[in-house]
Amino acid sequence: MADNILDRFKEAVVEERVDDGKKVKVGIIGTGWIAEAHVANYLKCPDVEIVAAADLIPGKAEKFCKANGIEYARLYPDHKSMIDAEELDIVSVCTYNRTHAECTIYALENGVNVLLEKPMCVTLEEAVEICRAEKKSGKLLSIGFQPRFDENMKMVKRIVESGELGDIYYIQTGGGRRRGIPTPYGTSFIEDKTAGIGALADIGCYSLDMVLNAIGYPKPLTVSGYTSRFFGTDPVTYPEHPEYAKLFNVDDFAAAFVRLEGGIILDFRIAWAMNLDTPGDTIILGTKAGLRIPSTECWNGSIGGPLKIYRTIAGSDVETEVPERENHCDNFYSKIRYFVDAVKNGLASPVPSSQILYNQAIIDGISRSAKAGREVEIEIPEI
Repeated sequence: MADNILDRFKEAVVEERVDDGKKVKVGIIGTGWIAEAHVANYLKCPDVEIVAAADLIPGKAEKFCKANGIEYARLYPDHKSMIDAEELDIVSVCTYNRTHAECTIYALENGVNVLLEKPMCVTLEEAVEICRAEKKSGKLLSIGFQPRFDENMKMVKRIVESGELGDIYYIQTGGGRRRGIPTPYGTSFIEDKTAGIGALADIGCYSLDMVLNAIGYPKPLTVSGYTSRFFGTDPVTYPEHPEYAKLFNVDDFAAAFVRLEGGIILDFRIAWAMNLDTPGDTIILGTKAGLRIPSTECWNGSIGGPLKIYRTIAGSDVETEVPERENHCDNFYSKIRYFVDAVKNGLASPVPSSQILYNQAIIDGISRSAKAGREVEIEIPEI
């Protein structure tokens, strides 16, 4: 090669953070296990003060705060009473999927910036209402997709944006677990009344974001989707809690064929449980070259090995290996830190709702198509 194509994927310069001495006041909505990660990383930020926490279950918030070193936080029985009583700069919404929209919209309508855990919500209609509330409020909303901050995910995006692959026309993506239905934390992930969606939303949203973010989030047009729950409804899956099988009423596997603007085809599959170690690597095919992103044993928001670019030079097939990149700090911390900085300095949302709206539209479309047993159109209202 006349030049090393790896040199084309240069890193952006990271600006040094300036501490102005002001404390950002944070409230936690929902004190389940994911809230522990939020609190742990807010506590790493010297310019943040966690002042309040809310949970619907009596005593849960108090126990949580004591266990996580914020026993001084004021406690509330629900998100509305906390937001009404406190002067908050940020709330982290860490509740069940089914209540994401309700909590986020109320916070935005009352002038509070929101860091919303993934998935954005359950339905496209909810996502639209969230985006409208954000637009009307003028406040900042970011969705909790910490894999965005992984250095290897950034490299995938830089490779695509460099033009090295040419025009993208086909993507195969997904991932999952051979056995990994998330019940160690109880049944909130597997019941429709709390989760609304299963593997499709829990880890499928990450897999979709990896490739959609890389290609600039084109608008989804149609989807033919499939979902199943063969493993979740089998008592054998839960040797210690066979009763969970009767409660399981979301998906544990999903697949779809999605048409995107620009003539791009997205072939997608995701699993909490399956009789396979992986449904395959992620592949991005372009008119000039193809990119392979090795899968991980359990989809964890990064990659399972070096990236590989496949192209033809002077009639010879050539493979370029892009070494794995080391993260300089924890991705979850970056999610928290970048959002705090955006709120303090009037910057753009690190993971904007305008993008994740399309992510949610695809998830919603897959669910609707699976129920209808046919391809459906994706229509996204004006925000």
